[in-house]
Amino acid sequence: MKGDLHCHSIFSDGSATPEQIGKYALRQGLDLIALTDHDTMNGISRLCTYADGTSLTVVPGVECTTKDPFTGRPVHVLCYAPKKPLILEPVLDETSRRRREAKLAMAEKIQKLYPAVQTEDVLDLSRHSASIFESHIMMALANAGITNHPFGPLLGELIGKQGSCYVPIHYPDTLEVIDVMHQAEGIVVIAHPGQFDSVDLIRRLAREKVIHGIECMHYKNSEDVTKTCLEIAASYDLLATGGSDFHGMYTKSPHPVGFRTTDNRNTQRFLEYIQ
Repeated sequence: MKGDLHCHSIFSDGSATPEQIGKYALRQGLDLIALTDHDTMNGISRLCTYADGTSLTVVPGVECTTKDPFTGRPVHVLCYAPKKPLILEPVLDETSRRRREAKLAMAEKIQKLYPAVQTEDVLDLSRHSASIFESHIMMALANAGITNHPFGPLLGELIGKQGSCYVPIHYPDTLEVIDVMHQAEGIVVIAHPGQFDSVDLIRRLAREKVIHGIECMHYKNSEDVTKTCLEIAASYDLLATGGSDFHGMYTKSPHPVGFRTTDNRNTQRFLEYIQ
């Protein structure tokens, strides 16, 4: 068995529908697929409906955006199959609200620089999403003919952390979010530790026994990070998961569903955890 435990749809910052993700998963011969949109679980019912009657098992999930209380760096935390998902909703809704307000403020600044792009364009592109993301702003610029590389240098120049139109977003504390995930009785996995240099935090969380796994197989993890995370997972008997971090065409580094997967042993263990 193999599964892709990290995918995004139109319900956050991806370009594909949940049904398309299910179709791609079946074509790639996957047994398991998890929809892990940013700070929302709104698309899961559609993926489940699509997969009903097929060989594909759908795992409900969400990727929560948090802030490391020790370093101030971002940390993305995956929560799978929460038995009490309503407990997560206040955290998800508040994060989505904060992001939406900040991205709208960025869009308003961009509107002054490029009058052809209006906030209504961004709102239209994000109409299915629980919030507004970089992808919606940049695609509005692309549609207006401002750029033909929406995820190229212009993104950083405008809405990167040093960008002229950037507005900061306050994200919740990583430890507090993990605590809420446990209250919701979900499986807690730290996503792509190589992206935000989360290895030291993972060691701490593993020692404290508050995570169930690490996303070891991810394209943003270097070979050294992958090796270290696999060693930590083995030492603390944690799940070693993998996922494509699929976003469709809304990404600088496009990868298909199934580009990275969770191996047979960890997929079997994962299924035991969620049953």
